Order: sequence, then structure tokens, then C-alpha cells
Amino acid sequence: MKQPQHRRPLTSLSAACWSVAIAAPLLAFSTALAQDVLLTPEHVTNLRSATSCEISPDGKRIAYTLSVPRVPFKDDDGGAWSELHVVGADGKSRPYITGEVNVGSVVWKPGGGAISFLAKRGKDEHRSLYVIPIDGGEARNVLSFKTDISSYSWSPDGKRVAFIASEEPDKDRKKLKDKGFKQEIYEEEFTPVHVWIATPGKEDDEPRRLDLGGYPSQLRWSPVGTFIALALAPSPLIDDFYMKRKLHVFDTEDSSIVSSFQNPGKLGQVAWSPDGKRLAVISAEDINDPSAGRLMVASPDDGSLVDILPNYEGQVGHVAWQDADTIMYLGDEGVWTTFNEIRRDGSARKTHVPTGKMSSRTFTVSTDGQTVAMLVDSPTHPSEVFIMRHGDGGPKRLTNSNPSLADIRLAKQEVVRYKARDGLEIEGLLIHPLDEKPSTRYPLILSVHGGPEAHHRNGWLTRYSSPGQLAAARGFAVFYINYRGSTGRGVAFSKLGQADYAGGEFEDLIDGVDHLIDRGLVDKDKVGVTGGSYGGFATAWCSTFHSKRFAAGVMFVGISDHVSKAGTTDIPNEMTLVHARMHVWDDWDFFRERSPIYHVQKSETPLLIMHGKDDPRVHPSQSMELYRHLKVLNQTPVRLVWYPGEGHGNRKAAARFDYNLRMMRWFEHYLKGPGGSAPEYKLDYGPLAEEDDKTDDDDDS
Repeated sequence: MKQPQHRRPLTSLSAACWSVAIAAPLLAFSTALAQDVLLTPEHVTNLRSATSCEISPDGKRIAYTLSVPRVPFKDDDGGAWSELHVVGADGKSRPYITGEVNVGSVVWKPGGGAISFLAKRGKDEHRSLYVIPIDGGEARNVLSFKTDISSYSWSPDGKRVAFIASEEPDKDRKKLKDKGFKQEIYEEEFTPVHVWIATPGKEDDEPRRLDLGGYPSQLRWSPVGTFIALALAPSPLIDDFYMKRKLHVFDTEDSSIVSSFQNPGKLGQVAWSPDGKRLAVISAEDINDPSAGRLMVASPDDGSLVDILPNYEGQVGHVAWQDADTIMYLGDEGVWTTFNEIRRDGSARKTHVPTGKMSSRTFTVSTDGQTVAMLVDSPTHPSEVFIMRHGDGGPKRLTNSNPSLADIRLAKQEVVRYKARDGLEIEGLLIHPLDEKPSTRYPLILSVHGGPEAHHRNGWLTRYSSPGQLAAARGFAVFYINYRGSTGRGVAFSKLGQADYAGGEFEDLIDGVDHLIDRGLVDKDKVGVTGGSYGGFATAWCSTFHSKRFAAGVMFVGISDHVSKAGTTDIPNEMTLVHARMHVWDDWDFFRERSPIYHVQKSETPLLIMHGKDDPRVHPSQSMELYRHLKVLNQTPVRLVWYPGEGHGNRKAAARFDYNLRMMRWFEHYLKGPGGSAPEYKLDYGPLAEEDDKTDDDDDS
């Protein structure tokens, strides 16, 4: 097994060689396919992306993490590796920590001379805090703890650090387990989690625990003084994390509460102003708001919380302070992301990057507020690091993590707007079939996002569970609809689907398909549907209630029975407060009639169902119920695929690759191929497996 590497910054020649090296997995397939290169499942499996970025205080360099997928049949199975790289404002990127590593929580240490990060490396027993000098030298472990450090924040002088970690597991409990007493007390056996204060580098300095009560997250040390801001939930349950976290400010010297804020509902990002006098907070508007997307300013002095963008018909995605009076923020507006600034009192709002320009999820600002680093993706590439200086017309790309994408022909991606049956304008994204011919109708795959408090941006849409450009290369049109209930269009729009499961929200899907049929693009007899979680619910609904409209479905971790879902999910309060707006006992008939299993006798859509066996959010029994009813009815082909060890979405490379192949084969079989009985359950894993066979043959010889 290869060991993680820590390297000094490379020369430009070495960096250039490295750039060629990281492209090798993709280039291997590109050269094999000659000049006319089309996207394949192997390409999708190998796609890399920047996942976080942090600009240096002087704005000259950007530290970023690079997600590097494992290659099925070549690497040990598991999730993608996360490497540390640094790119200069000149676009020269250098690797710092690479190989089989999982680097996270990357920040610039106060002063800007070093980068800190969390990782478990070498002989570490737990995830620890590391620091690596920016101008050369090895990464060194400056703080280890008796359990994993989950997050941390430096004091203003860089001498102390606050971090979140759990207590050590109960040793008596472990002894009992070794004797066979392995009973689990559901939702009661919690290991306490605390905030600790330590002096990194001093092994004899025992970390000091702050007794704050509750379960902490969102740890942020003020840039001035001894205050920290953090959120506390009453328990570690995900439902409490979503719905019951409250923001507090504590004094690290005596653990006293300075102020508490009654943020309504869901809580998003929190950021201190440079002078430490205020906090920018992304919060829900009220307890029934499906998503944290309102920009508020909090004052520790009096505990006030003021919405400075009231009635904003978009969603604030990320914030940072430019100076003590000015907040910069990303605003999701429809399928686009805008980049804006606003005074802390809500005045002088100014847009630097308007709609129609980019898709982004995060950014950071230099100390002087004049340079911004952000992650941007587009219809032609996954997330990369971009830079924007004061006065620039837009962000400039710095990294190119998948250079061979330039050799692959990609299909046109179009923003589509249409009127739903009740007159509401709906927006979506259409990826046209590659080599589309006029006056020709094509098979369509409708790809439905989950949530529903989410939305599709006009960026890179191709992933292991999202057909995107892969399907377009095979002659499909692919449609992504931001149906009512989606985010990005204000709170009122995001609430339109509440208390109306499968009502107007999924009628928007049908109306979108009809829009493309009326345009002459889509063959009405060759429409498929897919999605995960709430998108899986949509798939199940379209494959039962609307079955006559769909010739194939691929359902992933989806809902089939709202009655049993309410009793098996780990987010019952969220489901009630921001989705159903009532309990099952308030209206049993509603929950039953809006469940796909209630309509199984209408089903004539061949349905492939896939689900992680360890999913806590949508219990695997949701897939089992629908599968069993369809199997007993025997009206249409149905197949159920379990992924052991996977939860609410696949994380490991082999499960992702298998999913991608099965999804595309199902659609090709029923929308382009012979149809009829389900295809063989065994898969041909193609070039990757063939390379593995060659390696085995070489080993045998």
C-alpha cells in the first residue's frame, strides 16, 4: 500500500510533470479512443475536482483540496482521496500533501506563513492537526487528541486552538462488548462531544474542556479577543442538527455565555467581521423554511439578529467580510450564482458577477478585501479554483484538474424555461444529445434532484448517479428541472411543495417533459426518469402514478411509502416541519394516497431500484416495499440492487462505478434497445476490469 507523501513546493518543471501525471487515468482512455473522444463511464469514474479553497492573507496564493477518486480494480476500494495543493495567482499549482491521504479543514495559520489541516497520517491513532510551512519543509503534527479532531479554529495570535472532539469511548462498555453484550440502545447511547482549548506544540499542555452544554458545531474564534462563536444542538441526532441548532458566543477564558441568538430553523454558515464586533449568519427565515438561505447580521452585544436581505428571491450560499462594514456573498438565483456585496445595515447592495455568468458554491477573501478565491464549475468542467481581484469583470480560472476533458466532445447545455399548468414559470437545464440532428426526436432521461430543498445550477451536472454528458454522448437528451419546492428562488417558492407531496411539484416534471415533446426534441414513448432521495421518490411516483408517461425508471435511495418512512427515518422533525407540515396521524389517507406503493397496480414502467443497505435517512425498507409489491404483481420488470456498507448515496469507488454502469444499461435497454425482459443482472465492467485481468496474468507469470 502506497504511503502518503509530504513534499516541499516543486519547481515549475516538476509541477508541469505532475500535471501530466494526474491526467494519466483519463488520457489512457482518450488515446485509446483516437480523435473523436466521447465521455465514458471510465472517464466519469476518474474525474477530479477542487473541493475547498482558502486564500492566503496577502492574496498571493490559494490552498485547496483536490478530490482524487480511487480507480476500481486498480486501487483498494473506498472513497476518494483528498490532497492538499497550493496555486499561485499566476496559475502555477504545486502539490503539498498527496497520495493516499485525506486532508481536510485547510486554513492559513494566522500570519500566513503556514497552512494547517486535519489528517490521520503515519502512526496517528486519530485525526490530528498538522501544520506545513508554505515555503518549504515537512508537515508536522502539532496536536493529537485521544479521539478524532472533527474541526478547529485558531486564536487570533495563532498560539492557541479551539477544537471539537468527543470524549474517549466508555472502556467498561468495550469490555462488555468483548464478552458478547453488543446490544444497542437506539438514539440514547451518545458519546459526549466538547469544545477543547489547547496550545499546539506543547505535549505537556493538557487540552482544557469548555463545559458549554449540547453538541457543538460551526466553531469560529473571533479575529479579535477571546470570544468564540459556535452552534449547539441538544443531541448529536441529525434531526436536531438540522432543526434545533442555536448560535451562541462564548468567552474562552471562563466558558461564560456572552450572547445567544434565536436563529429560526436551520442554521448555515457563520463568519466574524474583521473587528470581531459582528457575525454574518446564514439562517432560515422561519422554522418552516426548507433551507438556510437568509443573510443576517448578529451582534454579540445585544443578541440581535437582523435579516439584511428581506424578501430576497434567491438564496445566500456563502459569505465573507470584505471589511468591518461590508459583507460579500454568493447568491443562488435560479440556475446561476451571483457574486455581491452589501453593507452590514443592508444598504449599498452591489453585484460584481450577475446572473448568466457562473456557478459557484464557496469563496474566501484576502485580508485587504481586494482579492477573492472561489470554486467555480461550468457545463464543461467540474469545480476548479478561480481568482477575482477588485475591478475584474469576473473570476479567472487558475487550476485544470482534468486536462483531458479538452479532448472530449461535450454536448450543448441550455437553460430552459416553461409555464407549468397553473401558469407558474419553471426553470431547468437541458443537455442536448451529442450530434443532435434537426427534426429528429430523441429519448429523454429526466434527472430529478433530491431535497427537495436543493436546485440544479448551470454547471457540471455529470456524476456517477447523474447521467448528464455521459448519456448525451450516447444519444439521449437529459433534463434537470428545478420544480416548485426547489431553492434558489426565495423562501416562498421553496415552500410551494409543502403539504402537497407529489402534487404540483411532480406535475412540474410532467409539464417539463411535455414542453420538450412540444418542441419536437423528445420522443414521447421513450422517456425515462431517475433521481436519488426525494428524486428517488419522484422516480417511484413517475413509475407508478404517472407510469403511462415513462418507459423506464432508475430509483436511488428513494421513498415509496410515506407512512412507514415517517416511522423509520432519522429526520422525523424535518420531514414534518419543512415537508409534510403535519404528522401521519393528522391525515392517514393523505400520506397513504401520496405514496407510490398505493399506486403500484398502475405500474407498467420497468424499474431498477438501487439502495445503500446502511441508509439511515431513507430506510432500505422503502426500496424493499416497492420492489416486493411490483415483483408480486409481475406486471413489469423490476430489479433491486443493494450496496452493502453504503448509506444515503454511494461513497466507495466500486459501488459508484457499478451504479453508473447499471443506470446507463437500464436506460439503453428500455429507451433505445429491445426492451422486454430485464437485461442480465451480471455486468461487463469493461476496460478497467480488462486491465485488472492483464495485471493478474502478469502476476501469475
